Amino acid sequence: MNGMNIDKALASFEELWSPRILATVNDYDVRVAKVKGEHVWHAHADTDEFFLVLAGELDIALRDRTVHLGKGDTFVVPKDVEHKPSSAEGAHILVIEPSGTVSVGDRHEEVPDHVDVTTGHALTTP
Repeated sequence: MNGMNIDKALASFEELWSPRILATVNDYDVRVAKVKGEHVWHAHADTDEFFLVLAGELDIALRDRTVHLGKGDTFVVPKDVEHKPSSAEGAHILVIEPSGTVSVGDRHEEVPDHVDVTTGHALTTP
């Protein structure tokens, strides 16, 4: 049961759209990621997805609108709602979702090479 510093966790990797598991709470992963550019349109059929912007700005496009988030802002995408995160200048984000949830959801558009399809990577810090 060790604590983890978010800044140190984020400094331990460079990959974009490749979340790292910061902690697990009950059956939920707390993940951090560095993002820039666009993710993919996707939806999670059985779970909501919580976003917290730690640094920078994040847009979450929904089919009927775009939600703009700045540092300290949160947003929950309800289950089965299609969404597409993006960040023009780059951002650091924290995401909470059930352990084992795939980063591109249950249904998605074609996944480009810059988006990591993962359930979250183990965090390795010195």
